[in-house]
Amino acid sequence: MSHIWVWTQRVAGIYISVVVINGQEFSPSTIEWISAAISSEPDISRTRLSRQVCERLDWRSPSGKLKELSCRLALNKLHDGGHLKLPAARPRPGSLGRCRVEFVVTDQAPALDRGLKELGTVELVRINSRDSSVSRIWNSLMERHHYLGRGPLCGAQIRYLIRSSVYGWVGGLAFSAPAWRLRPRDQWIGWSDAARTANLAKVVCNSRFLILPQVRVPYLASHALSLAARRLAADWVERYGIRPVLLETFVEQGRFAGTCYRAANWVEVGSTQGRGRQDRDKSRDVAVKSVYLYCLDTNARQTLCDGPVCLPPVVPTQTDQDWVMQELGRAQLGDKRLVNRLVTITRDLYARPQANIPEACGSRARAKAAYRFFDHGANAMKATLGAHYEATARRASEKPVVLAVQDTTTLNYSTHPATTDLGLIGSKQGGPIGLLVHDTMAFDVQGTPLGLIDVQCWARNPADFGKKAKRYELDIKDKESYKWLKSFDAATALQKQCPDTMVVSVGDREADIYELFVEALTDNRNAKVLVRAQRDRVTADGQGHVWDHVASLPLCGIYSVMVPRRGKTAARQADLHIRFAHVTLKPPKRKPSLGPLSIWAVLAEEKSPPEGVEPLQWMLLTTVETEDVEQAIERLQWYAKRWGIEVFHKTLKSGCKIETRQLGSADRIEACLAIDMVVAWRIYHLTKLGRQTPDVPCSVYFEEHEWKALVFFKTHDPDSINHEPTLREAIRMVASLGGFLGRKCDGEPGTQTLWLGLQRLDDIAASWLCAILQFAPHVLSNPPPVSRPPTYG
Repeated sequence: MSHIWVWTQRVAGIYISVVVINGQEFSPSTIEWISAAISSEPDISRTRLSRQVCERLDWRSPSGKLKELSCRLALNKLHDGGHLKLPAARPRPGSLGRCRVEFVVTDQAPALDRGLKELGTVELVRINSRDSSVSRIWNSLMERHHYLGRGPLCGAQIRYLIRSSVYGWVGGLAFSAPAWRLRPRDQWIGWSDAARTANLAKVVCNSRFLILPQVRVPYLASHALSLAARRLAADWVERYGIRPVLLETFVEQGRFAGTCYRAANWVEVGSTQGRGRQDRDKSRDVAVKSVYLYCLDTNARQTLCDGPVCLPPVVPTQTDQDWVMQELGRAQLGDKRLVNRLVTITRDLYARPQANIPEACGSRARAKAAYRFFDHGANAMKATLGAHYEATARRASEKPVVLAVQDTTTLNYSTHPATTDLGLIGSKQGGPIGLLVHDTMAFDVQGTPLGLIDVQCWARNPADFGKKAKRYELDIKDKESYKWLKSFDAATALQKQCPDTMVVSVGDREADIYELFVEALTDNRNAKVLVRAQRDRVTADGQGHVWDHVASLPLCGIYSVMVPRRGKTAARQADLHIRFAHVTLKPPKRKPSLGPLSIWAVLAEEKSPPEGVEPLQWMLLTTVETEDVEQAIERLQWYAKRWGIEVFHKTLKSGCKIETRQLGSADRIEACLAIDMVVAWRIYHLTKLGRQTPDVPCSVYFEEHEWKALVFFKTHDPDSINHEPTLREAIRMVASLGGFLGRKCDGEPGTQTLWLGLQRLDDIAASWLCAILQFAPHVLSNPPPVSRPPTYG
């Protein structure tokens, strides 16, 4: 698949459009050179032209060969996009369709039903040329006996014939380029989008496998697979200069059982969804196939997940304040028009976070376009959040410590019973229905949200109701609690993208899962874990239970924390008595194979709470080294930042009104949810940034016409727009539009007054901009286009 996008790049003060296809940039000067080459030689073939372009760009494979095929695909994309006009394609000499070629090959393998040893020596014969006799034999066998025929095969490829020293040809195999995206494989590997892009060439697909139907020799198929696995890596390096570490294949369910793959130690990791690449209407008319994987290297997962650190650059824009383009401009939606639509919808929902879709979009046409975008469902959600994850990684890479806080929230749509594909969100049959969302937000140690790194959204299957009673019989991957480990995998992926940053996965008591600690300690390059204990686990060194052991240790220090207000209970300062220890935990009695593990435990207890208030008591378990009281206090400070994700959920529900969206289906809700989550993060980020860096100019967050309209509206003084306020001053003015009074006892504004103020600011700024452009355009140094049609309202 060829991936194309366009962004603007500033060169010598001028913004130019750069086309990027398959990671190769085509600047205007390069496209101009290609057009000139075509004009000077109108009869040039596309093959020769692609060779010249590869030489000019030095576009080569790791083996040093020109990437002519990739270049031809890129030139076709440029031609289809109107960037240049290619000469007419010429038919290749001797290139004929499959149905017009007849192969006359006498199969040397007669019908036989014997043991493997009676075949003599079984070997693989590599096919080095498509014009060779063995190539014609391979084509003939596949055309006659394989249900998919001989091809064509995708991308890089190697073919083999299977030959018996006694009976001759008994079958054949082919290996070719892997699937670009494959959910079961990608989840098994656990790699990020950046790591997948960097390392996908190290995965090879077994795209054809045939044992002739008259050959019924037990163990022959698994033996042939083993022979291929032993020699493929060397052959692939010789031909392509890349050493593969993982093989994948697809076994059509209902047609084959996959027995030979299992016998050859391939592992089944899941199934496809029955959808082809062009199945946009989700008709699922393709056969469902089981996905099998085989590791050519014992460290295959680590190799595929590591790779070079690959943080995509910020998308340059003509205005630094265009945060939406910087955040979502690289979304891989397959069409730049969809990316533009995503950016427009996000801007509209950010301007009016509490409005419904038609009101936020401002016109019927834009609302219809938004609903069409939401029809992309899970694909739109994945692309939107994928672009946001990359932007989060860029921000995280600048921090020494990042806290990846994970938590679960529910979205209640019981008031919209007509919405399809929802599930129970409570513990009782017939209770409220909706969706469950488990998200992971990255924070710095000051509590500023850097962005999301993982979002899991699902509806419970009614057939699974009551599964909790069987929880002890299920593997962790079959439980809903596996969400905590999947979030940890996302934190580990972030850690590998940001090697100079320590990423700590933070969870509340529900995350106290033994497998989570085991996973964290399997590799010292994984993310760290910090979890509040729910279970009083047994130590493996005979010291009894962890809680009693740590509580019996001498007091190390006292640390004061601010406890936020909960309901009618006022906020207060709590003095926590601190103790800590390095402990070795005994595995759960039902899971002795997991083995013991060594971690640090930090106990914080409030000894003198106010009357009628339950005292705070935290037992924190962490894989982060904790050797002194300062480090123990630091772990408490980190865990205290977990409250930030609760604020984010409140902003998402109350500020963005995600539970009031009437979109008709869970898929549509998920697409809209992704945008609302980015908007909610932005509002929360703005709130925290105003407290963390209050003295920076407000133009880091507000466009020129926005802050000038705000200042003029608040002061009614025309001269005030000549003095740019600080970010803190601008945020307080916006919050005042939402009801913030700014009294001494009020502190700094929160997300609620801010999202209300942003709605009013959008109308104020739009009206002010229209008036200025009409009567005083000189007031703005860089006038932006109006955000809404002049006839709006």
